[in-house]
This record gives sequence, structure tokens and C-alpha cells, in this order.
Amino acid sequence: MFSWDLPYSSSRQPILASNVVATSQPLAAQAGLRMLNEGGNAVDAALATAITLTVVEPTMNGIGSDAFCILWDGSRLHGLNASGRSPNSWSLEHFGRFSKMPSTGWDSVTVPGCVSAWSELSRKFGALPFSKLFETAIKYAEGGFPVGPVTAQAWSASEKTLGHFKEFSNTFLPNGRAPLPGEYFVCKQQARTLQTIAETDGDAFYRGRLAEKIITDAERFGAGFSMDDLVNHKSEWVGTVSVDYEGYSIHEIPPNGQGLACLIAIGILRHVPIDGFSVDSTDFLHVQIEAMKLALADAYRYVADIDYMEVSHEDLLADDYLALRASLIRLDRASEVSYGVPKSSETVYLTTADERGMMVSFIQSNYMGFGSGVVIPGTGISLQNRGAGFSLIDGHPNVVGPSKRPFHTIIPAFLMRERSPLMSYGVMGGPMQAQGHLQITLRVILFGQNPQTAIDAPRWQVMGGMEVAVEDSFPVSVLDELESRGHKLRRLPKQPLFGGAQIVYRLEDGYCAGSESRKEGQAVGY
Repeated sequence: MFSWDLPYSSSRQPILASNVVATSQPLAAQAGLRMLNEGGNAVDAALATAITLTVVEPTMNGIGSDAFCILWDGSRLHGLNASGRSPNSWSLEHFGRFSKMPSTGWDSVTVPGCVSAWSELSRKFGALPFSKLFETAIKYAEGGFPVGPVTAQAWSASEKTLGHFKEFSNTFLPNGRAPLPGEYFVCKQQARTLQTIAETDGDAFYRGRLAEKIITDAERFGAGFSMDDLVNHKSEWVGTVSVDYEGYSIHEIPPNGQGLACLIAIGILRHVPIDGFSVDSTDFLHVQIEAMKLALADAYRYVADIDYMEVSHEDLLADDYLALRASLIRLDRASEVSYGVPKSSETVYLTTADERGMMVSFIQSNYMGFGSGVVIPGTGISLQNRGAGFSLIDGHPNVVGPSKRPFHTIIPAFLMRERSPLMSYGVMGGPMQAQGHLQITLRVILFGQNPQTAIDAPRWQVMGGMEVAVEDSFPVSVLDELESRGHKLRRLPKQPLFGGAQIVYRLEDGYCAGSESRKEGQAVGY
């Protein structure tokens, strides 16, 4: 059992219940809890929460998002990859006029996968009718909801970056501006779209009238999307990849996601003598940062669509290779790192659990805020910009190409012990996600911190080179010592830059849940 101490500043308490939902927006959390109250299971709760999030937190996700899921069905762990592929027409030559992959417009859009995740998860594991999962989301889209302060801040930033897209402005900037905190936002076209998806089990998005509207808009802008690109999309059950650490097993989705970076870092730390380090000490922060720098260097070099990787994830997680990488860590100083050579062989996160033992770790995202800026007329569908995750380096495994999944930042996580489920968790926030997984995992495993404490604790984020962003709530003496070892620190106040975590931890009876104090969400249960 973990400690119940709450040593860090926070407005949150751990939530203890037999059925729980934790996510980044209170109205969405309540939507999931309603499904549990009405006889649904953890999958029903997760899907109702996810669907509602597309309405009430559109700054982070939308109907045109991608998604991933890890779930424990009561007897077995499953992993779902619902990220979409690039259009079949894409090639490196097509992007020859760009110095880097575009992050807005149709040239940044890959096939959206989250609708397929909703229908696949409901079909295989749900207990309630698919259409029922949409009721709360449709109500808020049709009648409006009050925008939260954190969401309003992110929304306001989109005016500058995406306001020049006509349909985006018409849909998400009513009266020519972003809604203010507490102001109601209504999106009736979104309500109609969700109703259509509900009535057709998602089929209309990939083959029916919604698909036709997507392709019509693509053709209007000369994009390379075809109906075949949508029709050929499917979610894939891919299982999980894991590493063992101190008697626990940490699970992530296999590539194309960056979850491998967390596992590489944990595997490296198996070979670093950290016994005796205290939780917020200079030594412990230093070795974590160094391990993550090494892991990210490998992830950015090797992780891609799994069908195109030069080396397998098994190669990158081989114990002798991880030991070799660990040998590069110096306790007395920070190091510049590059990728190794192994031997061949903006986002919303939610987690739910029910009294029957089912646990769900689910994440969906438009990537950068609202995504590409492309909004399909009359639908409220904002399309993700996951194409920006491709490389333009010829010969790189993640180089842009036809019908290919890009490198993905969004990753759900799951912790097992002795083949039993223990914790479903995630830390939304682009490149922060794998880094957040590492920090929270170690706090829970090594120091027994409860979910809310592990969430509230100060965090760091490797920014590239020797630069590390750190929350200034770490002891000043610790940060000063990190700088003396060569780390270039950006000391910042507690803020969403450092991610948004949600955790559900299984107890002997029931669950303990925690929710991110840097955002406006909550953990709820009964």
C-alpha cells in the first residue's frame, strides 16, 4: 500500500470508490460516471467521457482525432491502435516544397481514427447501446456548456494560430473570438454529426454522408485524400509492449507511439545504482533526466510505423543494449546525447474502472490544440494534424509516405504486478507524455506515493540538448545543484506545460483515483 501523505501544494484529494472516472474536464467525467450509474461498464464510461470531451474540450481533441487504448477486461490486457494512416497519394516528392512537415491545412491531416476506436471498443467490450454513449455529448453540443478557464485560455491562443481558416473561425470563434471563461458555447452542427455517428455505429464517418463531406472539402482544396483512404481505415488490436522493474511490469502501446521512450528510460534505470536516492533529490532527478535524454534520442531516431522500423522494439529494449546506454550516464555531470545503435533482431486522457474489475486507459488527440485548422463545413469536425509527426529526411524510418502511420506522441499506460492489473494512467501533453509516465511510475513504484501525490509532485521536461524545463516548486538547492552539473534549467511555475495526468490505482477493495491539479478536470466515483 502506498503513503497517504499529500506533501505538495494542490487543491485535490484522492478519490476512493468502487467505480471511478478521471479526466481533464468535469462535465466529461460526469458523463462517464452516468454510464456506470446506468449499468454500463468501464468501457462504456470511457467512451461516453471521450465522446463528451470532443465537445467540452475541443482545444485538445475533436471528432477528427486519433486514439489509443489499453484495457484490462477482467482477465486479460488488450492494446488498441486507432491512429490513422497518411493518404495513399502522399510521397516525399509531394512535400518537396516544404523545409519541414506542415502543421496546418490539409497537408497535415492523416485519416482520423478515434471514431473507429469508439465503435470497436463498444462492439467488443461495451455493455450499453452505442447510441446511449453519445447522449451527454449531444446535449452539450446542442444546448451549450460553460467553458472552463483553462480551456478558455487554450481556445484564445487558437485565434492567432488558426483564426485565418474560414470554417474554423465560423465554427469555433463565434462573434469573431474565442469564448471567455464561464461563457456558453453551442455547436449544433457538432450535435448533428454525433447523432449521425451514433445512429450508424460510426460507419457514416468512413463510408457514409460524413465521409462524403470530408472528401468534398479535401477535393475543394486540392488535397490528396480519397474515399478509399477513409474506407480502408481500421483500428488494430496490437497488444502491449512492456518492461519489468522492481517486480512491476510497465505496459505501453507498441510503435508508432512514443511510449517506447518511457520503457527505454525505465530499462536504462535498471542499470543505474539509485538505492538510497530520495524522491526529490538532485541525484534522482539527474539520473532520470539523463535516462530520458538517451531514450528520446533513440525514439526520435528509430520509432515509426512498426512496418517501417529499421530495428524492432525488442532490439531497443534488449537488456544488454540498455546496460550499454546506462553506462553513458555520469552522476557528476549532464551529457550531450545522441541515439545508440542497437543490434538488429495537445491531447485528452481519461481512465475508468468498475466494480467488476475492468480498467481502461484511453487517450485521444487532435495533436496541436484544435489540430490542422481544417473544419469540415456544417459538421463541427475539426481534423487532427498528425501528419506533422512525419519526417522529411529521406531514408528515415518515419519519412512521409503513402498509407503510413506517423510517429505519435499520444500514449496510454498501464501498470501490472504479478500478472494482475494495478494502475491505469496517462500524462497528456505532447513530448511530455513519455517523460511524465517515467516520473509518475517511479514515484509510485519506488516511493509508494498515492495517485494524487504522484500527480501533484513537481515535474521536469527535457526540452532538447542540455535544456530542461523544471517546475520551481522543487527545492532551490536541488535546482542549483542540477545547474552545477551542466543542466540548463528553465525554472517555471506549475502549469499545463508539464502535462495533465489522470490515474486509477486498484486497491484490495475498490480504487484510488487522482486527477491533474494543473488542469480543470476531476476524478469522480461512487
